[in-house]
Amino acid sequence: MSRSPYEVLGVGKTATQKDIQSAYRKLAKKLHPDLNPGDKDAEDRFKAISAAYALLGDEEKRGKYDRGEIDETGAETPPRHYYRDYASTADTAGRYGSTHSFSDFGDADDIFSGFFSRRSHGQRPSKGRDAYFSMELDFLEAANGTKKQISLPDGPPIDLTIPPGTRDGQTLRLRGKGEPGLNGAAPGDARIEIRVRPHSFYRQDGDDVRYEVPISLSEAVLGGKIRVPTLDGAVNVTIPANSNTGKVLRLKGKGLHKQGGGHGDAYVTLQVMLPQAPDPELTAFVQGWEAGKAQAPRKHMGG
Repeated sequence: MSRSPYEVLGVGKTATQKDIQSAYRKLAKKLHPDLNPGDKDAEDRFKAISAAYALLGDEEKRGKYDRGEIDETGAETPPRHYYRDYASTADTAGRYGSTHSFSDFGDADDIFSGFFSRRSHGQRPSKGRDAYFSMELDFLEAANGTKKQISLPDGPPIDLTIPPGTRDGQTLRLRGKGEPGLNGAAPGDARIEIRVRPHSFYRQDGDDVRYEVPISLSEAVLGGKIRVPTLDGAVNVTIPANSNTGKVLRLKGKGLHKQGGGHGDAYVTLQVMLPQAPDPELTAFVQGWEAGKAQAPRKHMGG
């Protein structure tokens, strides 16, 4: 007996759509053929979880499966006709009481016509099912766009274009790269879910990016121009004199590509850094700096 898609994904029938998606992502990362080259067992399991997710990841298909209208492969389940299904107290033809050979099976909508209708239906062209995969990208690859060569099961390598501004969890579609159709119908699509690896200092905030930039004590006190990295290259930024740690500078249009066009902004938080090695001159100056000793930076905190 075929395993149910719930068993394949390791979830219960009461699992939410989010639970199902999470279970699929976890298994896909572990079993993806690119991560298990030459491992036939991993490849077969990956195909199985992809098929299970194709069924349960679609709420409409999941509902049909739960109601017994389709099976584990997504094929329609023939309705179970019983002789009593055709009996009706309102049926004046008296199907149960007829003595005319097979006339008690009804007319054009009887069990035989239903049987042949189902056989005919099964021969109709049917579009192939979609295949589901996942791919990990570096933050800058997703932000700026890139090209990746991928290998789908039973197919040649494919060049995949990652558009600028691709988000974590976004799904890219390759038309016609899914499972083949039946009886000449079009194949399904390949759907590739993108997972974006965190960056060492860039942090996404909607269409914007936020990150910290260290500055020296002299740059903080005197101000000046410094080079600051952005998603598409370094730019010159003016640091105002007397800038404290925590001061935020806005770099307009230096954020992520927006889905509808344009860009978000970059927000740079300054972080004042003292010299790594003690400086005798700086130490002597601070020791004799009476105004500095009179400062109360924690007054607002009651300290």
